[in-house]
Amino acid sequence: MTRCFCYIVECADGTYYTGWTLDPEKRVAVHNKGRGAKYTRMRLPVTLAYVEEQPDRTSAMKRERAIKKMTRGQKQKLIS
Repeated sequence: MTRCFCYIVECADGTYYTGWTLDPEKRVAVHNKGRGAKYTRMRLPVTLAYVEEQPDRTSAMKRERAIKKMTRGQKQKLIS
């Protein structure tokens, strides 16, 4: 069974980006090399703010969508 993770990174401009991955640390490195999401490319560097393990890819993708619908305040509460 493959472990998946939903994550939030904080961009240099203070905004948040949410995604899912199999390896959070590796994914942050990809973002910081400018090869991640288009959103993060113009907002480097990014730092890992939150990670949540999910049982599978489908769950991780559903959780990503749920987090993306949250307000900034709700995301900050989740991170803290």
